Amino acid sequence: MTLRHWLHTYLSELESERRVQGNTLQSYKSDLNDFLASLEASEVTKPSDLRTFHIQTYLNNLRTEGRSVATINRRIVSIRAFCNDLAIRRALDYNPAMQLESAKVERKPPQAIAMEEMVKLLELPDSRTDPGLRDRAMLELLYASGLRVSEMIALDIGHIRLDMGFLLCLGSRGKERMVPIGSHCTEWITRYLEQARPRLVHPDKPVNAIFVNNTGGRLTRQGFWKIMKKYAAMLGIDISPHTLRQSFAVHLLDNGADLRAVQEMLGHAAPATTQAYQMPVKLKLKEVYERNHPRAKT
Repeated sequence: MTLRHWLHTYLSELESERRVQGNTLQSYKSDLNDFLASLEASEVTKPSDLRTFHIQTYLNNLRTEGRSVATINRRIVSIRAFCNDLAIRRALDYNPAMQLESAKVERKPPQAIAMEEMVKLLELPDSRTDPGLRDRAMLELLYASGLRVSEMIALDIGHIRLDMGFLLCLGSRGKERMVPIGSHCTEWITRYLEQARPRLVHPDKPVNAIFVNNTGGRLTRQGFWKIMKKYAAMLGIDISPHTLRQSFAVHLLDNGADLRAVQEMLGHAAPATTQAYQMPVKLKLKEVYERNHPRAKT
């Protein structure tokens, strides 16, 4: 059987049995389809034809093309997992990707914006219109909860309890977590659900999604990116949807929130991931110290 056949089996198992969904599953599909296309160009179509140098050649070509370290590392993870699956199924005698080492990624500090800029951003949508009221509710929710955009657009009506001030979020690999939301966010979502959403949803095509597009369907990640890009341009700053999640974490830590609590709200599996958000806080403390302590400078 060909590598294409095994790839189809592998991806089907990821989705049905391992509950890998959404962007993660799409990343595996994209990475491995690109990898197999490269192999097929070299007439490598069967597992028995695959060798370590084929993988190394593919990765070297990605470097030559100028692909980022993060992208190459993601490809290595995808290829290693696929080859391991082939070895388990005995389609391969060994995993030719086992010895591949990932390059170290230089972690960039979180891109949080100042509280004053955040307030301006939240107030930009024209809440007198249905799309504007929806946009205000989405921005308020992302900043109030720290959700990923993919998590926000996946929310259904049954996932949110406005009376209790929390929502149920389905995170990566299907892991659920409870996330609190504040009174400001609750107010805007309530207004959106009562006033704008009934007019945005198409009467002949009802959907459970909380946030819908202008034609009544579930809002997509690409759709929200366009919305966010519009408001960022109006504000005159270079930010992405992820900036709201980063600002959520940094502002909480800056105001004394417990790191473990922030980790739970963000849905991070490891504390080290959340600790990166402490850096802006530490830098701010250092600035305050150097500006105010009488013996901080010579």
